[in-house]
Amino acid sequence: MLDYNSHYENRIPCTTSSNTGDKWVRELLNGHPTRFYYNFRMSKQIFLDLLETLVSNYGLEGSRSTTTKEVLAITIYILAHNLTMRECLERFQHSTETISRYFSKGLDALVKLSQDVIAPIDNDDRYMPYFKDCIGAIDGTHVDARIPVKKQVPYIGRHGFPTQNVMAVCDFDMSFTFVMLGWEGSAHDSRIFQSAITNDRWNFPHPPPGNLYKIFSRVQLQLICH
Repeated sequence: MLDYNSHYENRIPCTTSSNTGDKWVRELLNGHPTRFYYNFRMSKQIFLDLLETLVSNYGLEGSRSTTTKEVLAITIYILAHNLTMRECLERFQHSTETISRYFSKGLDALVKLSQDVIAPIDNDDRYMPYFKDCIGAIDGTHVDARIPVKKQVPYIGRHGFPTQNVMAVCDFDMSFTFVMLGWEGSAHDSRIFQSAITNDRWNFPHPPPGNLYKIFSRVQLQLICH
């Protein structure tokens, strides 16, 4: 009990750097454009235009202590570098709870924006013929795998470390409709693909008559259809 009380009575402030997140963002906006681009994967002008759009039309808000500019910066920084809240804590000098809350605010605004700007290109003659009757896409990726040393060899692919070769099917609602797991990293995409579509045990979601999937993979580029 004494240790518990001592811990909370003698707490030491953690995020005390004078280089706060807001100060860092302002520094980047006033600095070399390459620095800004490396950190946020977009130009300063696109960032500012996006900020204005989200604030004006999609409800992005800050707080008494945090500007909308920093809220968007936190969100984009996490998305651009695939960071955890804890990894973002030091950069923006906020608690993980605060980082999480602002990230949720920024993400909510971006999702609302996406519903207005992401739409099927059904009226574009340049692309629509290639996606007519398409119900989704198939692609593969390598995922790091922790394998006992004695069993690693089949899992070591072209990158030189153990992975699983994962194949997934996604529809246009950005939902996964099928995932093929467990294949060694050295397995070729075509082998996994053929196993998925020919072995009934996997319950592959074959497209209905007249529909098709677009395949993005080392598998011979093709459309699979019925």
